[in-house]
Amino acid sequence: MIRGKAWKLGDNIDTDIIIPAIYLNTTDPKELASHCFEPIYSDFKKRVSKGDIVVAGKNFGCGSSRQHAPIAIKACGISCVIASSFARIFFRNSINIGLPILESEEASEEIENGDELEVDLEKGIIKNITKGKEFKAEPLPEFVLEIVSAGGLVSYVRRKLGGD
Repeated sequence: MIRGKAWKLGDNIDTDIIIPAIYLNTTDPKELASHCFEPIYSDFKKRVSKGDIVVAGKNFGCGSSRQHAPIAIKACGISCVIASSFARIFFRNSINIGLPILESEEASEEIENGDELEVDLEKGIIKNITKGKEFKAEPLPEFVLEIVSAGGLVSYVRRKLGGD
């Protein structure tokens, strides 16, 4: 179960907004996190709390297919991203690094910045604690939940091969 405060964003949040290209000379998660969403919130890293949830509109993660974007989001402490829809490569990059993401148009439309949310990834249920509403998302398949639970694809494969 995931619980946190909503950070509401709009449609077409591209990877340059998530992590500007000028910072792509590193793969250090802490450095990437310090510039996450910088074009929207200059101090996002300082304001976000561990466990918070990003809620966005359509086509989240569009633009350049860079794995830095979900790494920056996860390294900020964001526990989940909910959007009306995702760019396919962003979706896959997120799962690969263990960042859970859910699609729900209704939740995306009705959740507001600062709402307290609770997310059940297995059931695909998003509860808006602040407003007493519940939304349904397509639950992640079991193998995807295993990848997310392992912390990403590399850890998942190591586990499967008995590496750790």
